[in-house]
Amino acid sequence: MSFGTQDDNDEVMNEINMTPLVDVMLVLLIIFIITVPVMKHAVKIDLPRASSQPQDAKPETIRLSVAANGQYFWNESPVAETDLITLLGAESVKQPQPELHIRGDKAVRYEHVALLMTAARQAGLKKIGFVTDPVN
Repeated sequence: MSFGTQDDNDEVMNEINMTPLVDVMLVLLIIFIITVPVMKHAVKIDLPRASSQPQDAKPETIRLSVAANGQYFWNESPVAETDLITLLGAESVKQPQPELHIRGDKAVRYEHVALLMTAARQAGLKKIGFVTDPVN
């Protein structure tokens, strides 16, 4: 009794089976042939040109405060309501345009803040923000 196969061939196979490799390569080739034309179809848009240089000039900040009695303060100095419109107009033509930070007392009437916002918008200021104190 012998324990072996019929052809007792103990040689090691030293060749790579190329059939699975060729099958995989053909499938990948078909996938790429189908997907490449789909990727080439794009909407043609004429994009605007822009420089990638950072902006050096930082706009200044105007602190405009409204006291509880309706008095206006331009960077902590008192200013009359009639002078406020001319000051805002002069600031709106500067390049870059300054930012307007409005600080209103919590006891001030809303109409004083609304008049200030209307005057700033009519003067042409675009960046208007409110400053508040954080709650502790």
